[in-house]
Amino acid sequence: MDTKLLELLVCPVTKGPLTWNPEKQELVSRSARLAYPVRDGIPVLLEAEARPLTDEELGL
Repeated sequence: MDTKLLELLVCPVTKGPLTWNPEKQELVSRSARLAYPVRDGIPVLLEAEARPLTDEELGL
């Protein structure tokens, strides 16, 4: 994920920052507890497409 692009993107739900998880190819919003997929290099920032994060994934 391009770091410049990552700086511009925000969570569509909370408007908070996103972090890149290269292992799962996802953009993670800790505040919304959601992980957004990146398909073919394109972030899919739709709440309906996001995966809920577990407490373990959040380190809780």
